[in-house]
Amino acid sequence: MTITQTVEIPVSRRLTIDVPNEVPTGPVILTFTPATDNECPLCAKHRDSQTGEMSYNDETAAAIEEGRAMMRGNIPAQRFNSLEELLTDLRS
Repeated sequence: MTITQTVEIPVSRRLTIDVPNEVPTGPVILTFTPATDNECPLCAKHRDSQTGEMSYNDETAAAIEEGRAMMRGNIPAQRFNSLEELLTDLRS
């Protein structure tokens, strides 16, 4: 099920979203896409001017690919049982 609604983002950047009753409760993915022709500054910074493709440094590109491989199930995702466990791993 896909619901599309164009909204005006206020200066406060805060939105309240009313969801129709037909939408089941539980986890969802919200995607925000600018409705104007103006590209976001972050995307413009990383877009290759010749190909139009997004370009990142090698470390960022590798991290993106690793995340995609985890989502596909090609490699196992790391799981942590506590915040402290996660922070210990990040510090190592």
